[in-house]
Amino acid sequence: MLSKITGGETTYLFTARLLGKYDVKYYRCNQTGFIQTEEPYWLDEAYSSAITKLDVGLPYRNINLSERVSKLLVNNFDKTGTFLDYAGGYGLFTRLMRDKGFNFYHTDLYAQNLFAEYFDLTDLPPNISFEVVTAFEVFEHLPNPIPEIKKMLEYSDSLLFSTELQPAKIEKPEDWSYFSTETGQHIAFYNEAALIYIADQLGYNFYSDGRFLHLFTKVKLGYNPFAAVKDSFLLRKAKKYVAKKEKQNNPMPEGLLMRDWQYIKDKLNKKA
Repeated sequence: MLSKITGGETTYLFTARLLGKYDVKYYRCNQTGFIQTEEPYWLDEAYSSAITKLDVGLPYRNINLSERVSKLLVNNFDKTGTFLDYAGGYGLFTRLMRDKGFNFYHTDLYAQNLFAEYFDLTDLPPNISFEVVTAFEVFEHLPNPIPEIKKMLEYSDSLLFSTELQPAKIEKPEDWSYFSTETGQHIAFYNEAALIYIADQLGYNFYSDGRFLHLFTKVKLGYNPFAAVKDSFLLRKAKKYVAKKEKQNNPMPEGLLMRDWQYIKDKLNKKA
């Protein structure tokens, strides 16, 4: 099987059972390390619901992203510009960003826009360009990444996106939960080398936080926009002290997100 990124040779990696019924082969690109499934014939079934039962982290992820993205846009782009959230699901991220004062619009061919109705791409004039396009948890769903990424970049010279980068060692499906074999929707898996290759091929600069959040842009930045601004030693100590005192005086219960995720994952596996 040829690599969906380079068009070059791949090496068979392993076989995993998807949706509890399909034995699917995974291949690794010899040049970049990008991982892909065999041709995904099961996707119609996998997308019987656009948002899977296992994505209980969707609200938390969008809230967290809205905080991070707000700072990045203010520091590196025209905050008064118009923005587009591509494949934005129910429109939650668009709503959160509009609440923060950013002129965001939404588009998604497969999910109903519940939270940002009237602020959809279809509500705008044709051929509009955007300051930045965002695409969160989209890349891993793409059967043919390069044409789809090109399509996103038609809207803007800057594409801010998320996809979890591969861990250092992968030998079997159990080595990485991001394979999400229960849902069958994740079919393309990136490392930094693969994203750099794509950026080079398409003529874009590439920046990354090295884990989850990434940027393709025509803008040449003199620094990594994801690099954390380090507080002074005294401020770090003060923040640590305040956080410790707050935890002691008003202990909060532990979040149930990961426990719920594991519970639902086990339920889906038993049903399969």
